[in-house]
This record gives sequence, structure tokens and C-alpha cells, in this order.
Amino acid sequence: MPASPFDSAIYARLFGDAEIAQLFSDSAEIRAMLLVEGALAEAQGAAGLIPAESAAAIARAAREVQIDPAELAEATGTNGVPVPALVAAFRRAMEAPEHAQYIHWGATSQDVMDSALMLRLRRVIELMDARLESLLQRLGALAARHADLPMIARSYGQAATPTSFGATLAAWGWPLLRHRERLAELRPRLLNVSLGGASGTLSVMGSKGSEVRAGLAAALDLGDPGGNWHTQRDGVAEFAGWLTALTASLGKAGEDLILLTQTGIEEVRLGGAGGSSTMPQKQNPVGPSVLVALARTSVALNGAMQGAALHRQARDGAAWFGEWLVLGQLCLASGRALSAAGEIAGTLEPRAERMAAPLEGDGLFHAEALTFALAQQMPRPDAQAAVRDLCAEVRETGKPLPVLAATRWPELDIAELLALDAQMGDAPQEARRFAYAAGAG
Repeated sequence: MPASPFDSAIYARLFGDAEIAQLFSDSAEIRAMLLVEGALAEAQGAAGLIPAESAAAIARAAREVQIDPAELAEATGTNGVPVPALVAAFRRAMEAPEHAQYIHWGATSQDVMDSALMLRLRRVIELMDARLESLLQRLGALAARHADLPMIARSYGQAATPTSFGATLAAWGWPLLRHRERLAELRPRLLNVSLGGASGTLSVMGSKGSEVRAGLAAALDLGDPGGNWHTQRDGVAEFAGWLTALTASLGKAGEDLILLTQTGIEEVRLGGAGGSSTMPQKQNPVGPSVLVALARTSVALNGAMQGAALHRQARDGAAWFGEWLVLGQLCLASGRALSAAGEIAGTLEPRAERMAAPLEGDGLFHAEALTFALAQQMPRPDAQAAVRDLCAEVRETGKPLPVLAATRWPELDIAELLALDAQMGDAPQEARRFAYAAGAG
């Protein structure tokens, strides 16, 4: 087992997410940091802090130079951050010392790294949002198609009352709609430039600091936070929490699907189910299992991210390093969970004949409906006691509950009272409401 299955060649199809992994590569980080350095120079040139000619040269070079990540390794091991080595390599690559001297003017490493991170997280958010939209449309279409397909709802693993497969899909989908709304809300709180200088005061830039920060934000199409947030990690902590909540919601669907596909229930069929190395009959729910595993992993990673929000004083290397160790993995886990859920939704098929089986047989799931029907003619506690006794008789004799109820209360129209359509209640409408909200109704 590799140290990180997320970037393993063997496990790439199981846990990998090439699009998001690319954003957390060395080359992507270097490219983003260079873009920040170039935009910073342009903003400082416009503000008159550095010569306009030098600003233009730096901005142009930032888009053109190539820096080998390995070239930064030794100095990063010493300095704890890659920016000093990046700036030195950038200056050498420019071959214009009269301009290169103005690179990174008055900024600090954290400004460059955090701003570069926001550039990459912006793309992560775009990918997440697009995948969420696609998944919701698939779930919505399924919910609309199967809004009236009856199945048994289970509580504590036990048969409860009838619902519909569409309503089950809606229960998986509603949280995803809310997560998408939350993502839009947190986006402006997260995607801001960082520019504070050595200790958050922008002292080197004097009265031009706010102007430069606003120019940097505009150049990078990020928000201007109006101040320094070096040690204020609520934005990244909120995003980590969002990633975790999203993956947990997908994991809940995975848990349900594992149970719905198990031998003896088999109420849904998954396309591309996994096989066993020794048992040819097996169709393992690999996709749902991935969702559950990634959800549990995300919870653990999020614990580290929230702990990393405790930054000391004006800079805290230990806390900041903690973010580096887990944020990328958290993004990869959530991204893969979304793509895996989309794959599952694209091949998921209900098995109506299997769903019908628990709705036949002993009929114990009618107990609640029978209780409330009886409560129209006797106190509800008496009705509950009577139906409880009847359920015990069903278990002892094997006779279906509706048959025993019709014998005991012949004055009641048991067939009408226990009609399946009536017992599904609001489930079909719930499925259709979700389908409409998801853009598929």
C-alpha cells in the first residue's frame, strides 16, 4: 500500500482524481506563486512603489519562466517555505537584475503562498460545483422517474412504513442542494488575496499598502479582504468543514446502497460492480464502499484542519504546515467522492420486484396505519396495545397482519385502510419536489 493512495498508479481509478490532483502538484503551485509575484509587481508599479518598467518586466517574466520544483527542495527544507528559493530562481531566470531586484517587494512568503492557494482553490470550487450540478441532475431525473415506485423504509434496520424509491433518492439529494448553496455563500469569504508583509502591517509599502492589495486582488480576480489574514484561518477551516460535510452526505448514500445491494435484499443494481478473486458469484458494491471510506477519511482530515486554525502570534509555522499536510488530501477525497457518486447515479437501477417482496408477506409494516385507523374509534393507547398484540400473533402464527385485522375488526374496510398508495403519504410528492429543485423535474 503506498503512503498516499490518492496519487498511486495502482489505486488511481479507485481513489484518484486527476483534475484536482493536478491543482495540488508542484508545478501548479509554482505557476500560481509566479502569477502572484507578477500581479504584485504590476499593482506596485501602478501605485508608484516600483518602476513601471520593472513591474512590466516582472509580470511578463512571471508568465514565461520555467522553474524546476527540485531546484527549490534544499532551500525549502531549510527555510520551511519555498518562496525564498522561488524568488532567487525567478531572479536568476529573468537575467535582468535591474528589474529582478523588485520581485517580491515588501511581501512575505505567506502572502505569496496563501494567494496562490486561493487561485487553485478557486478552480477546485469550480470543479466541485460543476460535479454537484451534474450529480443533482442525475439524482433528480431518477427521483422523478421512480417517484411512485414503492419500497419499504427501514428504521434501525427494521421494516418501518412504505416509502418510494424516489423519496429515498431525494433524501440523498436534498443535502447536496444545500451544500451547493453553502459553497456559493462561502466562496467570497474564502477566495481573497493575502498581502500583509512581514507581520501583517505592510510597513514597507507605507500609505500605498491598501492600494496595492486592492490592485493585486483585481489582477488575480480574487477578493480584497481589507486587511491581513495570515493567522485568521476561519476561511480555510470553513471550506474544510464544507468538504467534510459534503463527503459525509455522499457517504450516507453509500451506506444505504451497501445495504440495498446486500444478499437477501438486492433492491438496487449497480453498474460496474466489483468482482472477487475467488468467488465468481459476487457483485461487490465497490463504488458505495469508496464513498463511505472517503467520508470517514474526510472526518479525520477535517479534525487536523480545524486544529490547524490555532495560529500563534503573527505567524505560526507549525499550524500552517498542518494545513499543507491535509488540505490537499481533503480536496482530493471530496472530489473523488463526487465523481464516484456521479458514476453510481449514472448506472443505478431499482429492482421493483425485489422492492415489492417486503411489502408482501406478513404485512407487519401496516401496523402504524392500522393503529391510527383504530384510534378513530378508541383511545390511541388502546389502539396501540391492540395492534401490538396482533403483531405478536402474526409472529406466532405466520398469518398476515391484514388477514388477522379483517377477522378481528370486520366492520373496518381493511383493504382501503391499508392501501399501499395511501401509506406512502408524501413520499411521491417529496421525490417530485426534489426533482424540480434539482433542475430535473
